[in-house]
Amino acid sequence: MTALIVGTLAACSSRPPLIEESGTPAAPPPSYAGVPIAPSAAVPGTLAQPKSRWVPVSWDELPGFSEDNLTEAWNAWIKNCERPSPAFAHLCPEVRRLSIGSPDEQRAWMRARLQPYRVESLSGNPDGMLTAYYEPYLDASRLPGNGFNIPIYRAPAGLGSRKPWYTRQQIDTLPEAQAQLAGRAIAWVRDPVEAMVLHIQGSGRLRLVEPDGSVRLVRVAFAGTNDQPYQSVGRWLLDQGLVRDATWPGIRAWTLQNPGRVNEMLWANPRYVFFREEPLDGLDAAFGPKGAQGVALTPGRSIAVDRQSIPYGTPVWLASSGPTTQLQRLVMAQDTGSAILGAVRADYFTGWGQEAGDIAGRLKQNLRLWVLWPR
Repeated sequence: MTALIVGTLAACSSRPPLIEESGTPAAPPPSYAGVPIAPSAAVPGTLAQPKSRWVPVSWDELPGFSEDNLTEAWNAWIKNCERPSPAFAHLCPEVRRLSIGSPDEQRAWMRARLQPYRVESLSGNPDGMLTAYYEPYLDASRLPGNGFNIPIYRAPAGLGSRKPWYTRQQIDTLPEAQAQLAGRAIAWVRDPVEAMVLHIQGSGRLRLVEPDGSVRLVRVAFAGTNDQPYQSVGRWLLDQGLVRDATWPGIRAWTLQNPGRVNEMLWANPRYVFFREEPLDGLDAAFGPKGAQGVALTPGRSIAVDRQSIPYGTPVWLASSGPTTQLQRLVMAQDTGSAILGAVRADYFTGWGQEAGDIAGRLKQNLRLWVLWPR
């Protein structure tokens, strides 16, 4: 099966995952940590959601629960409490007090206060798919020149007056579109493909050179789109017979060999993303952009979900085994995306920079989820 690169933003309801859902997902293993978990019939206490059902289970079913370093996850849980869901608001004072507790104390509290439920499809299938997303990290300049000639734009003043707005190709070529974007550049970057990745992820970090030569770190966060449909450039390359590997390394290799066709590839995706600048100082730099829940994402501990399967702000036990990574850990449902659909489906926030991007670009493997709900 060939993986295709897609996606749009990390903090908005229209973000597809980094890896396109195409073909048949990889077959999940029959068990996790040696514990077989077969699809089950509905049992007493099962909770129904619009797109899933939750089957109550014992804590012993959660693979790796006794080994996870819960202290790492507690930062994400405290972020949850900035905008808690009604079901969890009453637990937030205890969550905050336990931020200085040991993992064993945190584990004991979870066992006492929460009930684990296995997430299944409405037909009883507990198996799903995990992908990932991240924040790109780019060098940028406040002024164009010296190789920095790709703009990162704020939303134009007249964006709402024309729906859909100009396509990506029109933005790059039409004088009337460019006139509406005059003076709207936040910064300029060197590489049009890296700019496309920024558009796909919907948020990024810029190492920004100011006109006086000083350098500062800023975030550019999603501020809107041109309302054009998203089209995968990886799918375009495959359909044209230009590549067999549509991962980002494969796409990058093709662009280096075919620099004269880069714009043709980019214009195959008419969607264009606009950004806003945010400061990135102190503690903010240790967290990701705000997800759809409205709280900052925590690398390795935040996931995007289908909110009709799992509500925002829910602690979730995640288990995934595959060639890219082995995960058995506590995460928080704090974001969503247009292609993150289905009962057992999650997009895993890996952080920022090249290493996070390498993992996000490869991750597509089996998944099982357990929600941890107040007793």
